[in-house]
Amino acid sequence: METPDKPPPPKSFGNMGEHHWSRARADQNTEALEYYRERSRAPGVAEGGGARNMYCMKCDGVIPMDPPATSCPHCGTAVEGDAKRYFNWVELDRAPRSDWRALWPFVAGAALLLVLLGLAAWIFFRSGGSA
Repeated sequence: METPDKPPPPKSFGNMGEHHWSRARADQNTEALEYYRERSRAPGVAEGGGARNMYCMKCDGVIPMDPPATSCPHCGTAVEGDAKRYFNWVELDRAPRSDWRALWPFVAGAALLLVLLGLAAWIFFRSGGSA
């Protein structure tokens, strides 16, 4: 949004002028830019790779997808767990494990309660409904 007392910068066509967006934002996001510059120096990054490279969690090196690697070829760190790191996202490779171990005590408790209530109802109605 432009303020009334400040005119908008002139549009930039052709060669990048001093008002081009990339120069106007030159001092912004320096931490992110430095991170990507540092990461481009990681082992195997300059050589490129497949369309979906995995990256090592420890050294930022490229891990080939085909054939699937069990360890980083640069630092030897084992590739394990569900998380795989790609260029700018982390993906969970497998579906989460079932919650059955956490839920079975509740299911067993509910079943036991139903059995006890059924037994109490059976005893109550067998005795003729008078307690």
